[in-house]
Amino acid sequence: MTSLYLIRHGETPWNVEGRYQGQLDPPLNKNGRRQAQTTARQLASVGFKVIYSSDLARARQTAEALAEKIGLPVQLDSRLREISQGQWQGVLIDDIRARWPQEIYGWEHNPWQHHPPGGETLQQVQTRLFAAVDEIVVRHPQESVAIFSHKLPIALLKIRYQSCSAGKIWSLLPANGAWEIFKMNEVK
Repeated sequence: MTSLYLIRHGETPWNVEGRYQGQLDPPLNKNGRRQAQTTARQLASVGFKVIYSSDLARARQTAEALAEKIGLPVQLDSRLREISQGQWQGVLIDDIRARWPQEIYGWEHNPWQHHPPGGETLQQVQTRLFAAVDEIVVRHPQESVAIFSHKLPIALLKIRYQSCSAGKIWSLLPANGAWEIFKMNEVK
């Protein structure tokens, strides 16, 4: 049985400001670096055989804290990235509400039918994300694997592997530095 540890990156300045990050690349802030170190200490004894990470700085930096502690390299995979939020990337949520009121309403109330202007749909994120995770599971049977990613990808994996309701996606978003464990018998 493969054990996947899905770990959300630590905090960034944009998390604090309420600025949509998407696939832009702000680094961890001081608290995020502390969260990364805490996560690394808490997970150091798991016995990971491999560490994968989104290639975005906030996930990579969080993964590097664990990698340094246990002596493994970090394998980067862009398919583990956060959703592309198109025109909303780098914009404060209050400004998004003012400039795109209908679009943000649709996104917040029915994200499976709406998406950020110029950004990805949840289905597009699922396609790239599930392909990456399926490959990881096949490559690492019977191993413990650390995967550093972002809140929406982790929520999508909770829907897939924990039978969580797709309609409750916003309630499935993990906090910065939090993780979920998935025990995989085979790829679904």
